[in-house]
Amino acid sequence: MGKNLKVLFVSAEVAPYAKTGGLADVAGSLPEVLSGMGIDIRVVFPGYRGIDAEQEYVADFPVTIGNRLETCILKRIKDAPVTTYTVNNYCYYYRDGIYMHHDDGERFSFLCRASLDLCRAIGFKPDIIHMNDWHSGPVALLLKEQYKQRDSFFSNIKTVLTIHNLEYQGHFEKDILFLLGLPEELFTPEGVEFYGKFNFLKAGILYADKINTVSPTYSEEILTPEYGEGLEGVLFNRRKDLCGILNGISHSQFNPETDVYLKYGYNEENLSGKRRNKSLLQAELGLPVENVPVVGVVHRLVLQKGLDLVIKAFDKMVELGIQFILLGTGDPNLEKCFVSLMHKYPRQVAVRIEFNEELAHKIYSGSDIFLMPSRFEPCGLGQMISLRYGTIPLVRETGGLKDTVIDIGRDLTRGNGFTFSEYTPYAFLGALQRAVEVYRNKPGLWLAMVKRGLKTDFSWENSAKQYLNIYNSALRE
Repeated sequence: MGKNLKVLFVSAEVAPYAKTGGLADVAGSLPEVLSGMGIDIRVVFPGYRGIDAEQEYVADFPVTIGNRLETCILKRIKDAPVTTYTVNNYCYYYRDGIYMHHDDGERFSFLCRASLDLCRAIGFKPDIIHMNDWHSGPVALLLKEQYKQRDSFFSNIKTVLTIHNLEYQGHFEKDILFLLGLPEELFTPEGVEFYGKFNFLKAGILYADKINTVSPTYSEEILTPEYGEGLEGVLFNRRKDLCGILNGISHSQFNPETDVYLKYGYNEENLSGKRRNKSLLQAELGLPVENVPVVGVVHRLVLQKGLDLVIKAFDKMVELGIQFILLGTGDPNLEKCFVSLMHKYPRQVAVRIEFNEELAHKIYSGSDIFLMPSRFEPCGLGQMISLRYGTIPLVRETGGLKDTVIDIGRDLTRGNGFTFSEYTPYAFLGALQRAVEVYRNKPGLWLAMVKRGLKTDFSWENSAKQYLNIYNSALRE
C-alpha cells in the first residue's frame, strides 16, 4: 500500500522553517520523498514567531487544555513542497526560540492535542500518524486512551514513533496528565511516570504501534544500559515493534558538482575542483596554503560529539602536521577551549564559533578528513555529507556511524573511512595517525576512498521505502 495512504507527520521543527538540529532536516526531506511515492502526507508543526514563509489561513478550532479551551489557528505554508500546516496559538508560540521555555510541557501538550483535533476540523483522516521525538509522543497515548474511545472517526488510525535521539525525553510534572485530560491511574512506573515525572517520550514508546530509530545499530544499542537512557527496559519490552532506518541526505542540497557555496565544482572523474577549494578554504581562514592533511569539524559543540577526546589528544594531533578547522556553537566551555587552542597554534588551527551554512559547505569540500568521534550517534549526517564531498570520515563505531563508515583497514574494496571503538583519546589518536599515514604515503588508496565516497548513495529514496514498510506493517496489525 502506497498510493491512497494518508499520513499526518508531526514534528516540533521542520526545515527550512524552524530548525535547531537534524530532526528538522528529516522533517523537511522525508515527507517530500514519501509524497513522491504517492502518499498523501501532511506535515504539522508549531507556528513559531520566527517562521519566514508566507502562510494562509485554513481553519480555527478549540483545543482542550486542562479545564479551559485554547484556540488553535491552523495555517498552511504557501509553496511548501508538501502540504505543511502550522498550529498557531499566540500564548504558546509567539515568542523567541523553539525550546527551553518554562512551559514547554504545556506548549507541546497543545501540539499533541491540536494535531489530533485538526484531523476532525479539516476532515483529514490519516491512516498513520507519524510522531517524531518526545514532543509528539503523547499523541499515541491520547489516541488510544481518549480519542478512539470517544469518536469512531479515529478508530482505525495507527501510529509510528521515530526516536531521533533518546537522550531528550521531555520530563515534566505530573500535572501534564491534567492538561491532557487523562486519568492519574496512568502515572505509574509501568505507565508514563519516570522518576516522579511525566515522560513524553515514554508515553510514545508505550503506546505507538511501531517504533523506529534513525539507524539499525542505534536501535540495538538503546536496549542496553549504556545507551538506553533509563528506558532500555521499556524499549526491550517493545523490541518486536522496534527497528532502525538510516536517515538520508538531500543529494540536491549536498552536491559538489552544483553547490552554490563552492567556487569550483567537481566529481569523481575530475577532482581538481576539490583541491582548489581546499586552497581557498585555507586562505580564507588564514592558514598556510600547503599540501597537508586538513581535518574538519562541523558540529554542535557538545560532549556527545566526542570533542573531549579531541581536546585531550590535541597536542599530539598537531604534531602529526595537520591543519584543524572547526565550525560550530554550543557548550561555552568547549567554545572557549577550542578558541584557546587556535591562539596556541595559529598556523595550524582555525576556529569559528558561529552557525554559517556557506562555511560549512566549504569545510565539507575543502577538508581531507572529517571528524565524528562521537560518544553516541543515533544516525549522524556529517559523515554522509563528508563522503558526498569526497572527504574521508574518521568516526567512532557507534550508532549510524558504524552503519555508514567502513574502516579501510578491514576492507580495501569497500572501505570509505577510519574507525575506532574504545572511547579513549588513545584510540581516537591511533585512528587519526592511520588516516594521516594513508594520506601521505598511499595516495592511490586515498584517491580510491575519495572516489568511493563521491559515488555513495545516501539519498532518501531507500529510507522512504523502509518507512512505507513500517506504515504498512502497522496497518496490518
